[in-house]
Amino acid sequence: MKTKINNSQKSLRSLVEASLLVALGFILSYITPFKLPWGGSVTPLSMLPVLMIGIRHGLKWGLAGGLVYSGLQMIQQFWPPPTGTLEGYISVVMLDYILAFSLLGLAGLLKNKRFGLLVAAPLCLTLRYVCHFISGIVVWGIYAEDMPVWLYSLTYNGSYMIPEIVLTTVVSAVLCLTAPPILFNLTLTAPAVNQDKSSPS
Repeated sequence: MKTKINNSQKSLRSLVEASLLVALGFILSYITPFKLPWGGSVTPLSMLPVLMIGIRHGLKWGLAGGLVYSGLQMIQQFWPPPTGTLEGYISVVMLDYILAFSLLGLAGLLKNKRFGLLVAAPLCLTLRYVCHFISGIVVWGIYAEDMPVWLYSLTYNGSYMIPEIVLTTVVSAVLCLTAPPILFNLTLTAPAVNQDKSSPS
């Protein structure tokens, strides 16, 4: 019975923390110093709280938090595909929102790693970049004009994703080097002390 209570308390704590971190990321996403005409903007550190869900509570919570965050992003600002087809809408929803932001939850694979956040930040944000890159080819390529579609998507999405990747990675490095282990939900074990049990002569 005590184990069940402890598990329930742990799940409730994870739910509360994940909700707060998603909310923090959503608030930060309204800070947009750089915004593009067909979707995409630099939102400094808005994805860092979502990464922290996985770092603190594991893969399951990380993916769930990323999925919820993707829904909030759709509510905040949904860009309909230029073709207006059902396939276009499905592609936008999956590539630009659900997959792009849910993949941030893969940070949970690095739970309990002291420098897990430093690895997760460039990895997960690059995966998001890949999702937008593919979407730029299959959905938004109509705006490429005389430029090769792949190059258009690479540069368009890179213009906001690369600054996001660099900034989030730099701040993640600072946190990993300076923040106390409790921020990453780590418990440090004190080293064992060798005791001389021999009796005095």
